[in-house]
Amino acid sequence: MPIVLEKNIESQLESITVLDLKEKHFDPNWHFHPHYQLFTVLKGTGTRFIGDNIQHFEEGDTVFLGPNLPHLWRSDKQYFDADSKDSTHGIVLYFSEDFLGENFFEKPEMKPLKVLLENSKRGIYWSDNLKEKVIDFLKEIPAVFGFERVLKLLELLHSLSQNTDFKYITNPDYANSYKISETERMQKVYDFVSQSFKENIKLNEIADKVNMTEAAFCRYFKKRTNKTFVDFVNEIRIGNACKLLKNKEMSIAEIAFESGFNTMSNFHFQFKKVTSQTPNAYLKANIH
Repeated sequence: MPIVLEKNIESQLESITVLDLKEKHFDPNWHFHPHYQLFTVLKGTGTRFIGDNIQHFEEGDTVFLGPNLPHLWRSDKQYFDADSKDSTHGIVLYFSEDFLGENFFEKPEMKPLKVLLENSKRGIYWSDNLKEKVIDFLKEIPAVFGFERVLKLLELLHSLSQNTDFKYITNPDYANSYKISETERMQKVYDFVSQSFKENIKLNEIADKVNMTEAAFCRYFKKRTNKTFVDFVNEIRIGNACKLLKNKEMSIAEIAFESGFNTMSNFHFQFKKVTSQTPNAYLKANIH
């Protein structure tokens, strides 16, 4: 079955689309679309890929993404097991910039909202208090229709536009350079690494899977993701380590090896490189 990178979510009945997603796992296909997207995870864990950013996700993960920003919420491996009782739940809202008319956000009164929309093109997320407001909105909005839904969305966007307590997800120089024809190639990379990051991944293995030489693959991957393949793999491994640290069921040494690191020195180096914290500091910061 061919993988579609550009997702079709147009609705002929509504200008704002809301989906209440309850599935065994989230959509495993890496894609982008010409819509703005608000998304929250209510249940489930895994790794999310947004542009050139890789992060572990869990309940409460909430983001605002601008148009054509590639993304994927890859559920953890156990969610794909046939006999697993684990499941996921998320709510996503889509709208286009012209859902209220071609020049609506160009009006002088809409300038703060226009700035918010521009910021979302790098992907943004908020502090806990504001994040909870977005989550509450997304929980309530599936039961709201018509003009009331439009009003509630504008109220939320207005509230978000007045707050500067947010962080960008992608790096300033990230730009989407993917083509639809490259979908299957990149999907193979994400699938292979997500399933094999605990093992010693060799460059020739992944290059063979996408029918490229090692040198060509390295150039291609760096251009498309803004990072080296080695950094990409390490970020996925550190994301898994963060999840295990939060679970507090294993020692730091066990977590390092369970996440694919053969030496503690490399694990500590990569962990601090990705999170700007030591594993011990991260663990203390997440004690509840």
